Amino acid sequence: MTQVLAIGYVWPEPNSSAAGSHMMSLLRFFRAQNWQVEFASPAQQTEHMADLSLEQITCTPIALNCSSFDEYVCKLKPDIVMYDRFMMEEQFGWRVDKFAPDALKILDTEDLQCLRNARHAAHKTQQVFTQDSLLDSELAKREIAAILRCDLSLIISDYELELLTTQFNVSPELLHHLPFMVDLNALSSDLPDFHQRKHFMTIGNFRHAPNWDAVLYLQQIWPMIRKHLPDAELHIYGSYPPPKATALHNPKTGFLIKGWAKDALSVMAQSKVCLSPLRFGAGIKGKLLEAMITQTPCVTTQIGAEGMHGGLPWHGAISDCPQTFAAEAVALYQDQARYLQAQQNGQSLLQARYDKQPLEEQLKQKITHILSNLNAHRRANFIGSMLRHHSMRSTQYMSQWIEAKNANKMR
Repeated sequence: MTQVLAIGYVWPEPNSSAAGSHMMSLLRFFRAQNWQVEFASPAQQTEHMADLSLEQITCTPIALNCSSFDEYVCKLKPDIVMYDRFMMEEQFGWRVDKFAPDALKILDTEDLQCLRNARHAAHKTQQVFTQDSLLDSELAKREIAAILRCDLSLIISDYELELLTTQFNVSPELLHHLPFMVDLNALSSDLPDFHQRKHFMTIGNFRHAPNWDAVLYLQQIWPMIRKHLPDAELHIYGSYPPPKATALHNPKTGFLIKGWAKDALSVMAQSKVCLSPLRFGAGIKGKLLEAMITQTPCVTTQIGAEGMHGGLPWHGAISDCPQTFAAEAVALYQDQARYLQAQQNGQSLLQARYDKQPLEEQLKQKITHILSNLNAHRRANFIGSMLRHHSMRSTQYMSQWIEAKNANKMR
């Protein structure tokens, strides 16, 4: 039986982040193929992590810079190793190459870290982001190198797929576009209607910088909305709210920090409009997909909608101007015809771009093809082979030096 090893940057928290939900969908895909799946991570376990045993997935804690992983991976003998973000490939890739060289190596990028960081830096310095700036980025060099060292990288956004092939000249054979996968047959049709819903909402892990910035931006936008809708409230959900976030809670103005939502879809479905004024970031946004699923129209920015709708109409409105953003939010809240059209747009997007069935079939075909032609696939990727050769030297010796140093401290 095929053995899959997923090496996680963190333990999956599907109710805390889109990354957690995406990881769970991948693990479930592997299980649906009747493959054995093991999830391993060097991260600390958390209160919100998923119970993977319910998915018949085994779990193992692993250590950074420790030869114990070598013995572990030798014993497991994985046929497929999937790295959760490029940092895990950097840490464990050379060990997998050495002790499980025939395993198919998949990198789940989640989103391009270099793109998100470059946009964040541009936002902080009030500079205009350009794609050319990525060519000088040390983070980009590390991330693209990890992509090239792997046999296949899963790219969640079609914008990022094009960026990789045009800006960095990565071969399309090494990439696979895989957005969020939604089981359309499992979606509820029993949702509150226009008149039953009330208030605005936003949601996002407070530890994620784009989400925290969006909350701060909403402080600027919300008074403009509240001026036209004095009885409306803005409910702000998200895991791990810091004191600086809870300090913003203001019942008088209807700006309410709700914190952790045990059931994100439920609170989304009760809300009338979702607000997501993201000013930087990358990938595609799980909260906006949840808005489509719960038929909750959404107002977002160009960054928020990037990679999510192609040429199809958005399920709400898109604006980078705070005044226009507020005006669109008020219009959606009040205009039933516009609201119903936005809901229909969301349903069309789900069917056209996020249907689990064809997405899983395409991924299965891609993995099966590479597995059956792994040697030829790797021979065609000489740059990746060259990078693996050098990384097994530099990363290996750095890791072994850290391990020796740590062992010395314990004596």
